[in-house]
Amino acid sequence: MTFDTKMSAYMPLPVKMSPSALVGIKCVFKEQLCSRKILKCLTELYRRGYSVTAGQAAATAVEEVESGVTAAGFSGPLDHYSGLIRAGSLREDEHQRAVLQKLDELHKTLRGYTNRPTSIMSRFFSKPKPPQGCYIYGDVGTGKTMVMDMFYSHVETERKKRVHFHGFMLDVHKRIHRLKQSMPKRKAGKMAKSYDPIAPVAEEISEEARLLCFDEFQVTDIADAMILKQLFENLFLNGVVVVATSNRPPEDLYKNGLQRVNFVPFIAVLQKYCQTLRLDSGIDYRKRNRPSAGKLYFLSGEPDAEATLDKMFDELAFKQNDITRPRVLNVHNRKVRLNKACGTIADCTFEELCDRPLGASDYLEISRLFDTVFIRHIPLLTLNKKTQARRLITLVDALYDHKVRVVILAERPLEDIFVQDGDHSHDESHILMDDLGLKRDEASSLSIFSGEEEKFAFQRTVSRLTEMQTEDYWLDGDRSLKASGK
Repeated sequence: MTFDTKMSAYMPLPVKMSPSALVGIKCVFKEQLCSRKILKCLTELYRRGYSVTAGQAAATAVEEVESGVTAAGFSGPLDHYSGLIRAGSLREDEHQRAVLQKLDELHKTLRGYTNRPTSIMSRFFSKPKPPQGCYIYGDVGTGKTMVMDMFYSHVETERKKRVHFHGFMLDVHKRIHRLKQSMPKRKAGKMAKSYDPIAPVAEEISEEARLLCFDEFQVTDIADAMILKQLFENLFLNGVVVVATSNRPPEDLYKNGLQRVNFVPFIAVLQKYCQTLRLDSGIDYRKRNRPSAGKLYFLSGEPDAEATLDKMFDELAFKQNDITRPRVLNVHNRKVRLNKACGTIADCTFEELCDRPLGASDYLEISRLFDTVFIRHIPLLTLNKKTQARRLITLVDALYDHKVRVVILAERPLEDIFVQDGDHSHDESHILMDDLGLKRDEASSLSIFSGEEEKFAFQRTVSRLTEMQTEDYWLDGDRSLKASGK
């Protein structure tokens, strides 16, 4: 079905479009939206009474579409939310509305805001005081990411970034490494003050963005934990506004982490520059009944499960302009080999993805290159496998954030994959405790050994994997449609 046929099937006859206007609309939408979203937008045009007549030029039509469809004619995130409820796309949730009221106020405050000096004199005497940002926390699936994205879409500045916190911190460490490498080497026998690159990195970032929106703000890495206070203090002093979502309240970040006493001062900085908003309606909207994309989660014990996955892969691979072959990814000058891939489809095992020492940067690269990933042979994850569980959590976060589709073959049902028990009397944890000089009774409560952080984060993984099996998610993840403009 062609673009024009799809539109005529969706659009009632009273809405007429001149050839020039139609060309203009096609150009905009082919660049920005997939076919399904085009149809939604054009339907919204008609519902709101828009009419593109023969006398209108293509530029005017494009302008109307951009202002009336992509922003849907809404004045801000709260108006947008109310409009979606009126249209029946969302159900009213007083907790979401309360958070959006705060975000709507911030949206208005940010109009015309800049973190750059407005004159030469102000560059020397003062720095702009940023509006207070927002830290939104609550249980999984309550709509935190949705309300933040709604806010982000309405903020009227190009100098804004919306990133997953994992990806942001990877970028920070890369910048730190680059700056350190650029410094002249110390001469032998000479004492020199060590170079601190964090303030210059924060300045770089603040020049690129006056608004940073973080999805899934979580701290599990000691390398991140030790620099966050200095990094964010400098970002805030440079006038950057932060909006973040998290499953934990600020005071629980890096809970029971190694050397947490050095992390705690960051919490006060975060609370000073961001108001804390709780979004906790008690409903996981990802688990509400939604049309399924078909069976995408298989159990190892099911008859012919492997053969079914093989067939699914072959059907998807048939549509690719490639052959099935191993792929070698280059991640920060490291080679990461995947044994079976075809075009944008990767067929991997749990061992390939989570038993090897891979991290967020590897998973982000996989998410960039592939729109569908098969994950086979996920075992029961006990405390003995908490490192692998942590990698699986990071992997799913990266795949979800980039709308990558998944097909899974696992030993247990989704809700039962991770269990906080198992015999770990000869666990590698004891070796690490001994190496760190920690007493086992005292160290057992630290999150790195207890598995508490993995158990907490795995609730998010289960919620996200549930949504990833829906029809909407599967269709949104089809990059071939977006690439072709269909």
